[in-house]
Amino acid sequence: MFKLLEPIVNGINNEYEYWDSVKYKKIPEGCTPQQLWINVKLSRYMKNIVIWDRYGIHFSITDQMQRMCHEFDMIFGSFWESKDGSNPNEKKYYIASSLMEEAFYSSQIEGASTTRVAAKEMLRKKKTPRDKSQQMIVNNYNTIQYIVEHQNEPLTEKSLLHIHRLMTEKTLDNPENAGCFRTNDEIVVADVISNEIVHRPPSFEEIPNFVKDLCNVFNRENSNVFIHPIIRGIIIHFMVAYMHPFVDGNGRTARALFYWFMLKEKYWLTEYMSISRVIARSKKSYEKSFLYTENDDNDMGYFIAYNLRVLKLSFQQLHDYIQRKQMQKKASNIFMFNGNINERQAQILQLYVENPFRVVTVKEVQDIFSVAPMTARRDLSELVSQGYLEEIAMNKIKRGYIKGEKFEDLERRKQTTNFC
Repeated sequence: MFKLLEPIVNGINNEYEYWDSVKYKKIPEGCTPQQLWINVKLSRYMKNIVIWDRYGIHFSITDQMQRMCHEFDMIFGSFWESKDGSNPNEKKYYIASSLMEEAFYSSQIEGASTTRVAAKEMLRKKKTPRDKSQQMIVNNYNTIQYIVEHQNEPLTEKSLLHIHRLMTEKTLDNPENAGCFRTNDEIVVADVISNEIVHRPPSFEEIPNFVKDLCNVFNRENSNVFIHPIIRGIIIHFMVAYMHPFVDGNGRTARALFYWFMLKEKYWLTEYMSISRVIARSKKSYEKSFLYTENDDNDMGYFIAYNLRVLKLSFQQLHDYIQRKQMQKKASNIFMFNGNINERQAQILQLYVENPFRVVTVKEVQDIFSVAPMTARRDLSELVSQGYLEEIAMNKIKRGYIKGEKFEDLERRKQTTNFC
């Protein structure tokens, strides 16, 4: 019977499917869904790895997991080699954009309700947050920047609490909970729709042991079994979510630690990817991966498989984004050909093609292109002097720049330019 079911079992394990989909599989005559499930469980048991013995957390390493990890290793090592047009300033631009995306979507997962456009404008122009949602996004952004600067440091209890404090400052009902572990067992994880309790974290009294276990996994201490670094990062994410060591902000902290661990392990491309964007857009699957783990004897293979798919889609989105930006760069270069302006000024004008009603500031140009304030001001002033932009007063001190009278003429010349 196993030989007949083997192809089906392999397909199920490739996606690490749960019983709720396995029971509907087309199977050979004379076999029952229950027999199929037994074979699936047996195949997983044969490749079982216990990763957190204290709570019996385990998973089965599948061929698909190993294949995906190998592909990520190849991608992360050679990605920019195929991007001949990418220079250091462009890479800084991609990083700045991805950090904003990650900050926005990680906060959205936790309920932040502001728009993506408003969030990015707030971060670019360093505006003061107006409400709790915007504060969550600013916190996320500042935390990620802190992690990038301290990526090579080991995880300690002190740094874990510091990450949580950065993440939750001015967003908690009780401000004193920022940067502190919970001190009771009143916290539960409930289904957002049915309000049914789906997970009761271990007692707060076990948090000291949890911190030791987490730091051991993060810092690769006392490890007798090799676990691929990407999967290890996913395990770190899961451990924080499982223990729920804080009153609030556990999800944001867990995703931040995954981000940190990936950078620490030299998966530097993570800095350019918005993993939380994919999670936010598949939140139901994200929650199900936790639920399946809980229901299936703490088998966190479901969570690992989901997160590997998230990484794959995150990379594809990065690839598509960079291709789109390269095309926009080529379009902006035609501005340079027609307008007697430099490459950066051409890219500034391209911002108005993407959003004709945009108001650009010196600070925004400084942040986008990683240049000094004087350089940003000079670029904009020269565009004003040529009539491509117009300077306006935003308040008594701050100035902004909108499209000028000659912008449309330049745009028309650009559209009629052909490069062979």
